[in-house]
Amino acid sequence: MITFNISQWRAWAPGLHTPADWRAWADGETVSPGDSQVPDVSFLPALQRRRLSPLARMAFAVGWPLAEGYESLPLVYVSRHGETPRTFSILNDLAQGEPLSPTQFSLSVHNAVIGLWSILRGQSCEMTALAAADDGFEHGLVEAAGLLHEGAPAVLLIVAEELPPAAYAPWISDVPLSYALGLLLTPGKQWQLDLTPGSEAVPGNLPHALSWLRALLTDQSRLTHPGKQRSWNWQRLA
Repeated sequence: MITFNISQWRAWAPGLHTPADWRAWADGETVSPGDSQVPDVSFLPALQRRRLSPLARMAFAVGWPLAEGYESLPLVYVSRHGETPRTFSILNDLAQGEPLSPTQFSLSVHNAVIGLWSILRGQSCEMTALAAADDGFEHGLVEAAGLLHEGAPAVLLIVAEELPPAAYAPWISDVPLSYALGLLLTPGKQWQLDLTPGSEAVPGNLPHALSWLRALLTDQSRLTHPGKQRSWNWQRLA
């Protein structure tokens, strides 16, 4: 069992940019995606923005405002599938016998986002990139809780997934839309998370991060996310 506080949160998806948008979504309202399919990262200089993929832009859009005011803020970044569009483009080039771009390859690896984050924010504190199964969100929280236990005053958790190319549809079914969620975690007992054997809960139709956000916005105090052989049990204590 671990406990922690969630001091602030931010989320982004096409058509869902503000807390009011997300509350409407949580209440079941239909939200039009609109024209903005890529988040606004105008807080970065244009030359720096050019290096960011849509996935990286989502991570920066939700994480950067939460990190303001911290000279050193550990980061846990979670993405199960990572840069699938960029990787797919690289594989297409390879299949056609075209030369591969070293820059494209270096930005396709799983820890590229935290590398860019470290460079652009000028920070060299603890940063971790995780790829887990359906419960990567909870694995990221366990990692962040460990950093809090070791004395970090706050930890930034970012979960981000980009809608993969259509060719991946037979194998990737857990990304219904591009999304990113950022949480600023601090020590405390606002939330409790524990892991129990078995998986009695019925899997939902949302990724765990978005399922948790909906529960938060609809004032649910308890939530269970099933894994393959275990269940993650959320409880809001305060």
